[in-house]
Amino acid sequence: MAKTSNTASDLERPRVTTARITMWICGGAVGIYMVVSGLIGALTTG
Repeated sequence: MAKTSNTASDLERPRVTTARITMWICGGAVGIYMVVSGLIGALTTG
């Protein structure tokens, strides 16, 4: 278990960081796009 945990931690650390960054970028881009679109739509309609 110790070996597996150590190996998993070593392999996961860089991967998790990269995955998190990618997720943050994608999620942030989608979130910002939705917010901006919503604001533009509200301003245009309002």
